[in-house]
Amino acid sequence: MEPQVSSRMKKLLLVINCIILAVGTCGGPLIMRLYFIKGGKRIWLSSWLQTAAWPINFIPLVISYIYRRKSNNNNTTKLILMTPQILVVTIGIGILQGYANYFYAYGIAKLPVSTSGLLFATQLAFTAFFAFLIVKLKFTSYSVNSVFLLTIGAVVLALRSSGDQPEGEPKKEYILGFIMTLAAAALSGLIFPLVELIYKKAQQAITYTLVLEFQTVYCFIATVLATIGMIINKDFQAISREANSFELGESKYYIVIVWSAIVLQFYFLGVIGVIYSASSLVSGILISVLLPATEVLAVFLYGEKFNAEKGISLALSLWGFASYFYGDYKENKKRENNQSPETEMTDKSNCTP
Repeated sequence: MEPQVSSRMKKLLLVINCIILAVGTCGGPLIMRLYFIKGGKRIWLSSWLQTAAWPINFIPLVISYIYRRKSNNNNTTKLILMTPQILVVTIGIGILQGYANYFYAYGIAKLPVSTSGLLFATQLAFTAFFAFLIVKLKFTSYSVNSVFLLTIGAVVLALRSSGDQPEGEPKKEYILGFIMTLAAAALSGLIFPLVELIYKKAQQAITYTLVLEFQTVYCFIATVLATIGMIINKDFQAISREANSFELGESKYYIVIVWSAIVLQFYFLGVIGVIYSASSLVSGILISVLLPATEVLAVFLYGEKFNAEKGISLALSLWGFASYFYGDYKENKKRENNQSPETEMTDKSNCTP
């Protein structure tokens, strides 16, 4: 059994994981885009890099195992907490994540970061829709308003997409990148409710270590899928040729590749860390707050256009995020208020005279 973490330690973990998530959320799309605008063309390689640094997870897993072993003070501590049933389902989630990574990489290759980021924000709307179907999420006026605003934001970008098309990018490729990014958002929106369903059906306690094991396995499976794609597309053979023609130089090419994998893994680590240390609500709020920072960084670093349509779409996205999370906050407060009298009665009934 995993020992309880003190409240002070949880606060420290929250701060650390917020920093890790900020680095992954802002840095991931930017460094992926840098690879493409400086001469990189391998989408399967970019997809592979999104989860290729999954062995980093062994560091906190080993620390967790040592911590549990010392706390239990015996030699019977389990090395792996995940059951075979959860392992099988996790493999399926990993396959879905692998395709989501490919769709997202395609969108990053064809679209400016400021556009793909706004489109991917519709993930919240897809998450709400699939959560309604899979885990019976109840819609409120706030969540409906959020879905509507995020959808309108994507439509605004689509109507005036021609003004944002990168120089030299064929119109057909640009539109396909638009569609692929929305597909990545939809698939990601499907994955989170499926994960929630797995947690609800699991016949064991959901601890940080178990969640970390879950992430390690599905990132590994997503990497295997991307590896197969790279082999078929002969990306491994093309890496040295691509490095020689990279605009920043051969050594910088490999630096970009390595740091892409590391920074993108920070996103996954940060998300599960914030959820464990605080809640999914805090994680979502942090990501939404970081959205404008990513857009601004893309404009300054890569000289991307930030026209009126993007401004309107960004405002609608932030409005949608705020509406969704405010509604979620109110629902949580309502549940807490409804549960508190029952909890008191239970506590009283359990007291011995």
